[in-house]
Amino acid sequence: MDNTPIYQVDMDDNVLGMAQNNGSILVNKNMSQDQLEKSKTVSHEKVHLDQMKRGDLDYTDTDVFWKGKKYPRSKMDEGAKSLPWEQEAYKKQ
Repeated sequence: MDNTPIYQVDMDDNVLGMAQNNGSILVNKNMSQDQLEKSKTVSHEKVHLDQMKRGDLDYTDTDVFWKGKKYPRSKMDEGAKSLPWEQEAYKKQ
């Protein structure tokens, strides 16, 4: 049984969801009510939760850490499919 807490919150229009360090998932409350889109977003964010549980992914307000390497958020396009943690999430969503 999956009991991942999922909260619908205000987010930037270009952000659909976000995995939190506390094991919850935030979903943009303004997202289309299309169940498939919401399901894909939650599935994608669950991959990030798994990455965090494995110790591969962590983040702060200013940086993302992937397998020990620091990626400054100011120098990346967050959510880009080319980022290593996103490659796995897009593949498995």
